[in-house]
Amino acid sequence: MSAQSRLTDLSADELAAFRAEQQTAYDTLAGSGLKLDLTRGKPSAAQLDLSNGLLDLPKGVHDASGTDTRNYGGLQGISELRQIFAELLWVEPAQLVAGGNSSLTMMKDTLVDLMLFGGVDSPGPWSAQEKVRFICPVPGYDRHHTLLDSLGIEMLAVPMNDDGPDVDAVAALVKDDPTVNGMWIVPTYANPAGAVCSQEVAAALVAMPTAAPDFKILWDNAYALHHLTADEVKSADILSLASAAGHPHRPILFASTSKITFAGAGVAFLAASTEQVAWYLKHLGEGAIGPDKVNQLRHAQFFGDADGVRAHMARHREIIAPKFAEVQRILTDRLGGTGVATWTDPKGGYFVSLDVVPGTAARVVQLAKDAGIALTPAGASFPYGVDPQDTNIRLAPTFPALPEVTAAMEAVATCVLLAAAEKLSS
Repeated sequence: MSAQSRLTDLSADELAAFRAEQQTAYDTLAGSGLKLDLTRGKPSAAQLDLSNGLLDLPKGVHDASGTDTRNYGGLQGISELRQIFAELLWVEPAQLVAGGNSSLTMMKDTLVDLMLFGGVDSPGPWSAQEKVRFICPVPGYDRHHTLLDSLGIEMLAVPMNDDGPDVDAVAALVKDDPTVNGMWIVPTYANPAGAVCSQEVAAALVAMPTAAPDFKILWDNAYALHHLTADEVKSADILSLASAAGHPHRPILFASTSKITFAGAGVAFLAASTEQVAWYLKHLGEGAIGPDKVNQLRHAQFFGDADGVRAHMARHREIIAPKFAEVQRILTDRLGGTGVATWTDPKGGYFVSLDVVPGTAARVVQLAKDAGIALTPAGASFPYGVDPQDTNIRLAPTFPALPEVTAAMEAVATCVLLAAAEKLSS
């Protein structure tokens, strides 16, 4: 029986035969000794090798201003690196901070400072409120959810559409409730669905009335430069839009080179209004004297300018685009027309979002695990790890070699079909 038949159109006998066929295929798969991993969006060794030139840098120890990068100071980061990434992130250099290797650490510091002290436009510390709540577009980035949960911040889910968060759903939540203090967005090639926040949606989010006077949009532009096609999407200019709307302090932008150079030894960035940058640096300076400016100098020398970054990312695309194409080929060949799955075809980023028959995502992940394929836990892209429909699975094809992507995706397709047949037979 063809896997291209819609399973819901099969008779009871045909469905039983299809289920038996998939069970046999799965048993063969489980006995083949696979050990494959599609769990996290890590760069492959081939991608990391693209940046090995960093290991021979920097040449000299002084930045463009003549400052010795080996010494203390320079809390905002060296100017030449900030100039390169200010152009790429569509901000002014004065609005940009270059820090250590982790943007997630910058996000945590920002949230902790807001909880303890409040922001530049806050009436007081967030922790003084009865509760603090954050809007989380779903499916979304699990580390954002973990960070909020660790600080006792309540999460409110809204749908993530192809053009960004559901504006009407966000507006309804922020309009009358002052405890809704902020929201997350991965605006460009969102994790995991690959959605891109349009200029129109971004403009609506920074302009809408909010009951909280200091409402914050944490704009995590982690994948802004990670294009999978030559048609490179430009991120919405969130800081300019916010300033024009009269809410200049609403967005705080984050980015990093973690998936551009070395994941463990890159540079992270924060951008905001100049007042909010000063606020961030004030609190940062109470516990730090300066970032790793030697690493920042080597990055500035390695890239040279913004075009150097763009050329470097084109080489990344040559490595990972075939892996994403293979995911699309196998999903289409194996699951297309069956009526049991839909998936995204992203133009950038690090993930493919797969939706299976409601009530079967956890079963698919367990079947895959038992067959030797590690997938991100079902529900990981939702607050508290709970997908109400049990339908979403995040696929991360960048790290494995292409033959491993092929083997893993063939196995995933078998697990999806078997779980669907079980569900429909019950």
